[in-house]
Formats: sequence, structure tokens, C-alpha cells
Amino acid sequence: MNFTRWSARLPGTQRRAAARTEQTASPDRRGDGSVPAARAEQLTDETPSVPAVDELRVREVLDRVPSLVALVHGPDHRIAYVNDAYTSAFGVRPLGERAREALPELDGLGLFPLLDQVQRSGKPRTVKSRKAPDGRSYTFTCTPVAQGDGKGGSDGRGVLVFATDVTDHAEAAERLRASERRQRETAVTLQRSLLPQELEQPDDLRIAATYHPGGTEAAVGGDWYDVITLGGGRTALVIGDVMGRGVRAAAVMGQLRTAVRAYARLDLPPHEVLQLLDGLAAEIDANQIATCAYAIHDPNEGKLIYSSAGHLPILVRDENGTVLRAEEPTGPPLGTGGWMHTSGSIPLAPGSTAVLYTDGLVERRDADLDEGIAALERALAGATGTPQVVCDRLVRSAGVTPDHDDDVAVLVLQHPARAGAESELFRNAALELLGGVEAAPRARAFASGVLTSWRFPADLHDLGVLATSELVANSLQHGTPPMRLRLRRTDRRLIIEVTDGDDHLPRRRRAEPGDESGRGIAIVATIASNWGCRRTPGGGKAVWCEFALPRTQTTP
Repeated sequence: MNFTRWSARLPGTQRRAAARTEQTASPDRRGDGSVPAARAEQLTDETPSVPAVDELRVREVLDRVPSLVALVHGPDHRIAYVNDAYTSAFGVRPLGERAREALPELDGLGLFPLLDQVQRSGKPRTVKSRKAPDGRSYTFTCTPVAQGDGKGGSDGRGVLVFATDVTDHAEAAERLRASERRQRETAVTLQRSLLPQELEQPDDLRIAATYHPGGTEAAVGGDWYDVITLGGGRTALVIGDVMGRGVRAAAVMGQLRTAVRAYARLDLPPHEVLQLLDGLAAEIDANQIATCAYAIHDPNEGKLIYSSAGHLPILVRDENGTVLRAEEPTGPPLGTGGWMHTSGSIPLAPGSTAVLYTDGLVERRDADLDEGIAALERALAGATGTPQVVCDRLVRSAGVTPDHDDDVAVLVLQHPARAGAESELFRNAALELLGGVEAAPRARAFASGVLTSWRFPADLHDLGVLATSELVANSLQHGTPPMRLRLRRTDRRLIIEVTDGDDHLPRRRRAEPGDESGRGIAIVATIASNWGCRRTPGGGKAVWCEFALPRTQTTP
């Protein structure tokens, strides 16, 4: 094979030859101020001229480049040339032989279909970082070349294979990927450890949640959820999303989640919890923004009271399959500061299902966010079964896969409609209290009758009546009308609550032997499993206590 015939058709060869002809024909016009073309710098009289690149033979250049070069020609890709670097890497290759047999390394790399494609199309192609049998990685560029005048048909076409050693780059890239994988695994581990390991299960709700970290190409974010039993039959539900990625976002999420649990124990309205959380978020990191929705469920009110700091709207499906969307966020994201959050409400009657979620479930790069929420509404309308079944179905309907590009957190809660024997385990009774000396005896008589009808054992009956008496007496002495006594039983506990119009919260204190008052709350705290107090919307307070039921009392 005459390599000179092939080199004459390499890209750029004819252009450079034409340029040389033009330079030779151009006169040297030093006298008119023009600058002649520079061929080589003459350092001394003895220094010979250095030939220009265009004067070098192509083969001489290719023989000396450190990259691997091979030239094949014809439809069966017969070897026309391999340079010294190629021979050093893979050994001597016989010229004129079919490349499929003589260049097995290219076959192992799957390059022959690429050679066919380049020969047919006449366009160069490149494949990046292929690992060769010698253990090194190469980037291969296959360029079409023509023999002679290029009129020889398919036999006159060849392909120049140019392989650049990118082993160091490939190894560096792999180390970087390994480091990113380790960082992601650390962030995912941290994220999961900061999420609830086991959800609290309130008496009146059925709850399930799921968390899906983003795919391997996306660093884990700061999505979280939580369920907090507040006592007195009430439950707080939280979902949030820290903007950003990686360990930092997960760490901020952990701090916010811990703070939410601490603030929740104060039994504050949702907007006050978010107000406190907003200030804390700014202290943690002034540049870190987070969204959060905080809701409280009271089984006696039949609704969710919520506040939203820039988070997506809560969705509620009623027992007929109609989906309601909570109003827009009641305040900006956490960490922005300078905003007074407010609370809103959405109905949650028996038989309803509510969904709290992060943007990874509904946000897509190629679609509007409202379209994603509308799709979630449609999926929720047809979702039935346990909370875990609903949760899994919503995730599937949103197309969340292991390589999803964002974190996803979903919290599903159901307020079941109870009937038959189960309804016997969930009872309510209430009495409006009028001021006067007869209020306390009437409250004790009412509590005694209700607890007897609920078939509690004598010791629990007596403790319930005593707690009722002390709470009512405390309200009559320190509170203002309107006053109300409410008894509630679940399958696990008896709850006694007294509300009045005064917003001063009682506290437990140690009464001196000579004191005539101040022992009521101490007595309640001693005999009950738990007690607490909170301010009520519109002014006033509620003081409550609860007793754990014996296991024999969990069935009617």
C-alpha cells in the first residue's frame, strides 16, 4: 500500500499544498513595508532552516505522535498503516490483513460498526474513554479518508483511527465519581437517620410515609416529615424541604426537625410554630431557605388547622372521592424573616385521606407545577386502601424511579370512619358548665354516669371522676365563662378536657401545708398518665389529662 497516495487525501493536505503554492508565487515586497511570510526563524548564520509543518510528510508526523494511529481501507477494513505507538501498545500488526482478524483489540472495543458507519457516511465519529485490553483507556476518533482522486468507490475509502490515551483522566474521573458516591451515601445515611425511624401512630389517625432520595446523579436534598402526638387526642403533622443538596442540606433539615418537635411540645397554634421556626432558620444559615407545612388534627373539630411557609398545598380526599386543595401558603419560606404567618383550615371528616408531600413528587422540568399537582389530585381521587397503599400508589403514579432527579417525601394520613364494634371504642361526651356552686357536683355526676356507661373498671372510674372534679374546680376558680367539660375515649386512652374563656395557663406548683389551694393540678399530674394545657383559638385555654386504658378495655 502506497501511504503517500493515502496521505494526499487526508483532511487539510490539499489546502496546505495550495497555500504553499500561493506563498511561492508571492513576491518578496520588503521595500513597500509589507511583512513577508515567516518560514523559520534564522537564529545565526550557522543555524539551518527549520522546515514548516506543511513541508513534513504525514507519515513522518504520525510515526512520531504518542497517540495510537491506524489506517484501514476498503469495505473489509484492511490494514494500511499502524504507527509505532500503536505497535508498542498492541504489538506488530501485518499490513494488508483484514482488521477484524488482525486488530482484535478494536473488535473487543466494539469499534467495527463505527468504522462501517464512518465509511458509509463520510463523517468522523468519536467514542470517549473506552478501556482497551492493555488496561488503559483511550478516546477513539475515526475520520474518513479517500485514496487518490477519491473515485475508486467503496474500495477507495478508508478510515483513520486516532486513539488518545486518557487513562489518567478516566482514573481521575472515576475517583471523583467514587468520592461523589461516598458523599451521597453519607448524605443519604444522615438524611435517613434524621427522619423518624418509626412513625408515631395516634389513636384517631392511620398514618404512613415514604422517602425516596434522588438518583445517583443527584445529591440528596433536605426533605423531611414527622408525626408528633400532642396529647389530649391531638396530633401534629409536619413536612418540609430544605433547599439545596448534600450533607449540608440534610444537617439543616435535622436541626429544623428537632426544633419543630421542641416547639410542638409547647402546643402552640401552627402559625406560631412556623414563626419561631422562621427565626431559627435564619440563625442556622441566613442563606439557607426551607419550606414547611405544619398541621394539627383534633378529632373533635373534624378539620386540619395548618400553616404553610412557602410549601405546596395539602390535599384532602373525602369519603366520596372528592379532592380538596388547601389554600395557597400562608407565609413565605422559612429563613426569609419579616413576615407574620397565619393559620388556615381544611375539612378532615371521618373517612377522609390527607396527603402532605414535597415538590419532588409533582415538579418536572418540562411541565408546569400546577399540572403536577393536578395530576396528583387525580391519582388521589382514585386511591383507596391503607395509608401505605395510597402512599405507594401516589409515588408510582408520579413516575418516581430510583434515578429520579429529586428527593421525594410523602406523608399520608387517614381519619377512618368507624362503625359497629369499633365505634364502641371511640366515644365522646360533653357538658356545658354554668357558674355557681352546683357546677362542680353536676360535672362529677356527669363524668360518673358517662364512665359507667363506657364500662370502665371501678378504679379507673374513680380516678376519672377525681380528675374531672379537680380540673373543673380549677376552671371555676381561675377561669371565665364559657366553660365546657369534654370526655373522650379511644381504643387506648381516656381523655378529660376542660375549656374556659381565660387564657392564663395553669402550672404545676408545690403547695405548702398551710395553703388552701394550689393542689388541683398537682393531684391531676400525679394520678393521670399525662396532662397539659394550651391556648385555644379566639382566646381562652384548654386543660386536659389522659389515662392509659388497661388492655382488657381496648375491646368492648
